[in-house]
Amino acid sequence: MSADLGPFEAVRPLHFDAPFPRLLPVRQDFDATRVEDVAAATASALEPLRARVTPGMTVAITAGSRGIHDKREVVRAAGEWLRAAGAEPFVVPAMGSHGGATAEGQVEMLADLGMTEETLGMPIRATMETVELDRLPGGPAVHLDANAAKADGILAVNRVKAHTDFSAEIESGLAKIIAIGLGKQRGAEGIHRFGPANLGVWVPQVAGRIIETGKVLGGLAIIENAGDRAARIELLDARDIGGPAETALLADAKRRMATLPFDEIDVAVVDLMGKNFSGSGMDTNVIGRMMIRGSAEFERPRISNIAVLDVSDASHGNAVGLGLADFVPFRLLERLDLRSVYINAMTSGLGGPQRAQIPMAMPDDRSTIAAAILTCGRPDFEGVTLVRMRNTLDLEHLWVSESLRDQVLDHPGLKITGDAVPMAFDSDGRLLSGTHAPTSTAPTTTGES
Repeated sequence: MSADLGPFEAVRPLHFDAPFPRLLPVRQDFDATRVEDVAAATASALEPLRARVTPGMTVAITAGSRGIHDKREVVRAAGEWLRAAGAEPFVVPAMGSHGGATAEGQVEMLADLGMTEETLGMPIRATMETVELDRLPGGPAVHLDANAAKADGILAVNRVKAHTDFSAEIESGLAKIIAIGLGKQRGAEGIHRFGPANLGVWVPQVAGRIIETGKVLGGLAIIENAGDRAARIELLDARDIGGPAETALLADAKRRMATLPFDEIDVAVVDLMGKNFSGSGMDTNVIGRMMIRGSAEFERPRISNIAVLDVSDASHGNAVGLGLADFVPFRLLERLDLRSVYINAMTSGLGGPQRAQIPMAMPDDRSTIAAAILTCGRPDFEGVTLVRMRNTLDLEHLWVSESLRDQVLDHPGLKITGDAVPMAFDSDGRLLSGTHAPTSTAPTTTGES
């Protein structure tokens, strides 16, 4: 039975229909360079640290809230290498306020990403308590996870990638997981209070202050290819985190990242949003929407309307970033955990309010997509350009409207992999998947504020 959605109930009987386009299955070809043996590459990258590891020393390894495909193997391999070197490694959830800002919630998020004490082969020590190390002049306080603060050493592990809130020399990566991830809610909130435009200023400085403690052994950076597999695993010396060496890794990551192949799209249909795919639920670099007051928008792609159909199980109802969409079905609203959404949004400061807003809600997928088509600004519905994707992380396989056929044929990186098929819905108005189609019925944990 459907949940009671209060004032939304008045529009539950309100259904819309539209001339839905036939969709072509399309594959994007990307640079497929990847690390074949992730565990071996991790162990090899860590060798320069051997002289710093002493028998019995405790080492905290960071694990964030993003579903990075090879992260579990990297973290596990790092623990095995440290243990073989005589250390006593353990994992700390490094995810700011995610998981509802509770230790239990953060452990649960790791479990949803396949990271448990059993799968990682080492203890997980979770707390929301921090040690305040300092307060930067004119800036935020420097907070450090209490368990990491007690450890003899810290090994930062994270994917280096473009951030969803700002553009700078240092964005998402090693400095961020140290400054914001290990800062827990208090640290993350303090940094975000200065606004998204200043994240690139304070994240490296806060990380640098934590590094000054001498606890940070180094940082394992994962650079992914467009298919979400590790293309490089690199160790940065602690003093290089947040500096030119990390900037160079970010440039490489941006070069490899997947994007939508069209500059202008009338309607984008996203099967799943979620924290395991992006800190903003949907990667703003992919959908071309920043939605932060005072921040410049992306030049491309320009998408008139975005319909989002569901939130991943791994998000536990935290659909922050929902405000990036224009239309959603009731079934997504029924899964919302507003407490988690609001905590995340408030922690994000200026970057939170718009992205936590609720878009127009429709009774089902059919009405949701129809509403997006009817209001996209194109009077000729036959010419509507529509792109359907599983999520903003998996862009290798897309469904695109036949109106985009010529652009697909002219694009060297695109290939039509089958015949056009009609958009089909079940008796409840839920969008069905077809051959090679994205599917909104089985959330994945592959995916990364």
